[in-house]
Amino acid sequence: MKVVLTKDVEGWGTIGDVIEVKKGFARNYLIPRGLALELTEENKRFIDNILAQKARKLQREKEKAFELAKKLNGVEIEIERPIGVTGKMYGSVTTSDITEKLKEKELEVDKKKIMLRSPIRNLGSYNIQVKLHPEVSATIKVHVVPESK
Repeated sequence: MKVVLTKDVEGWGTIGDVIEVKKGFARNYLIPRGLALELTEENKRFIDNILAQKARKLQREKEKAFELAKKLNGVEIEIERPIGVTGKMYGSVTTSDITEKLKEKELEVDKKKIMLRSPIRNLGSYNIQVKLHPEVSATIKVHVVPESK
């Protein structure tokens, strides 16, 4: 029996793929769970329409990411942290801190998109990559400075 997948099915294919499966597998597993539809012209057009909408949505997201990347590239933020008598910084700078500083500059970025391997624990300047989309990224400069009293 030929079916068209409505969702990604591990080991079988991705959305929109036409696959040949046994009738029992299609009727008892794939179709009841909404993972596939029986292959008809109408169902194939339906899936093609969904794929086209998904492609347009991804393109819009990519364009938004490019616009935000243009704004973010070259942005410099300064984060103040208290230091001890030995010159060692108390605490660390995390993606949440960077996100807050970007919000102050009216730049909305999800903290999960900031590529920081580990929190910053030393004073200094750091180039941080912000991955806005799988194909779009920007670089911001973060200056960690001693807190002025």
